[in-house]
Amino acid sequence: MTRTAPVITALAALALAAPAAAADQVTLGGVRVALHTHTRQVVTVNHTRGYHARVGYWVLRHHRWTRRYDVRDGRIGYGGLVAATKRVQGSGTTPLGTVRLISAFGRHPSPQGWDLPYRRIHRGDYWVEDNASRYYNRYRNRVQGGFRWWIPASDTNSSERLTDFRRQYEYSIVTSYNREQVRHRGAGIFLHVNGDGATAGCVSAPRTFLRRLMWRLDPARVPVLAVGQ
Repeated sequence: MTRTAPVITALAALALAAPAAAADQVTLGGVRVALHTHTRQVVTVNHTRGYHARVGYWVLRHHRWTRRYDVRDGRIGYGGLVAATKRVQGSGTTPLGTVRLISAFGRHPSPQGWDLPYRRIHRGDYWVEDNASRYYNRYRNRVQGGFRWWIPASDTNSSERLTDFRRQYEYSIVTSYNREQVRHRGAGIFLHVNGDGATAGCVSAPRTFLRRLMWRLDPARVPVLAVGQ
């Protein structure tokens, strides 16, 4: 989770553009992106200093990548950056590399025009981080059972009660990080609204950035998030 929020820099039509990669990789804003088949939308996270990062939104049009807008007050984890395969749960690190942006959740009803699969947060909703649960790294309500929702936050196996993070999870986009549920590698790596400082491993950005992004991301364009050094 994270902190404060300046105004978005609009770059739009005259923004920095980069030719589309002939292969499956491209470098955008200094960040290497591993493209998926049919990827046409990219969010880049370029670490600048401490837990701060520049976060940009790019689209592919007419065979060129164009940065539509970006913010300089993005955040990463308090533990810094780490290779995804070496990440350990509870380390506060943000995994390097490219992941899919697959769904979203938040505090608002889903307005017409949001294309990502979306779930509104309700009482009892958790993101499961209990390593003993078959629902590890999944969204689940406590009445459904299957995880130890009562474990205190100080324990490595505690799960996140989503209603506890009203500011950060007003808008939150789920990544594909550790969808294969490798235990102790970490769960709940999102792109969400800034809190008060560094995150616990997620990437965050100002509220205005997330709000604009929610209206633009389209599963048919296979959006990805790429985190670089």
